[in-house]
Amino acid sequence: MSVRLVATELGQGPPLAILHGLFGSSRNWATVAKRLAERWRVIAFDLRNHGASPWADTMSYPEMAEDVRHALAERGIERYAVLGHSMGGKAAMILALHGGASVERLVVVDIAPVPYRPHHLDLLQAMQALNLSSVHRRGEAEARLAAAIPDPGERAFLLQNLVFAEGRAHWRINLSAIGRAMPDLVGFPDLPRDARYDGPALFIAGSRSDYVLPEHEPAIRRLFPRSEIAHVENAGHWLHVEQPGAFLALVERFLA
Repeated sequence: MSVRLVATELGQGPPLAILHGLFGSSRNWATVAKRLAERWRVIAFDLRNHGASPWADTMSYPEMAEDVRHALAERGIERYAVLGHSMGGKAAMILALHGGASVERLVVVDIAPVPYRPHHLDLLQAMQALNLSSVHRRGEAEARLAAAIPDPGERAFLLQNLVFAEGRAHWRINLSAIGRAMPDLVGFPDLPRDARYDGPALFIAGSRSDYVLPEHEPAIRRLFPRSEIAHVENAGHWLHVEQPGAFLALVERFLA
């Protein structure tokens, strides 16, 4: 059953859906979306169990892809480009593999169609262990997370999901559902042997990231035979934040 996604929409022109990564939201893409909206109709989604979108008990990649397809269809959009980062990149790949000609172009940011080790579990467990009943300010939560999550950038990113209502703190992401889905999220769905997306695809990797490695290229080429792989220098997993100019140059050239 699809979830009715919340989205931020900007601009006019050919439609472009943007799908964020794990623990993120459409807000993480605000700067990029604003720039791309000069030429495209950008629809930046909050995926299920993230941002302002509704919670659901499950969150497989086929479910997330169907959520996006349904949301675009509700807007009367039948053909579109899609850009996805990390978890959103895997959802975008499934959307393209299942959607065929509906997806005119595919941009996948720093992720490959392969399984990864569950390296986000420590972040999830740290958030779940935080006693929110005694948290009254964001600074208190940050201080208590510091031991488990020493990187201040990671803490700041995760704490974007901490909200306060009537003096009480709560997470706006569904930590329980994300935890249950983690084996699926770090994996990649089983597909028919002949599965492939024949449209143009651009895979963008950060030069300092280990998410897209040379050994991943055969899997990329098998599923996306018209793909090209580009690297952004001096960038890690968050290459669109670390090197926005270089990232946008690649995306705009590919989508044009």
